[in-house]
Amino acid sequence: MQKESKRCTSREDDICLCSIEGIMGILSKKWALLIISAIGNNRKLRYSELEKKLGEISPKTLADRLKELENVSLIKRETFAEIPPRVEYSLTKEGADLRKAIMPLMRWVSSRESQK
Repeated sequence: MQKESKRCTSREDDICLCSIEGIMGILSKKWALLIISAIGNNRKLRYSELEKKLGEISPKTLADRLKELENVSLIKRETFAEIPPRVEYSLTKEGADLRKAIMPLMRWVSSRESQK
């Protein structure tokens, strides 16, 4: 406990990293931000549509990331009682807020790529 409080006692303009460690562990995993971006760009996507949009992601990795993002309330999984079964993924309000927050980063990366 002392170690954690020591990290969080710093200058007034510093951001305490203690509160973001958990979510950053999920968001820093490969594909997480791309999944959020893809869903946000399309409002709702089915699993197979996400696979196509992301390209080289393995089915296991996609399933794992979707579960992790759902567990931290960034995406919502909606199941429809149809035959064949249909599942759609969309962003929660928190997920949409996160997407909005990372858009400047994504634009910056895109501008760097276009300069090469």
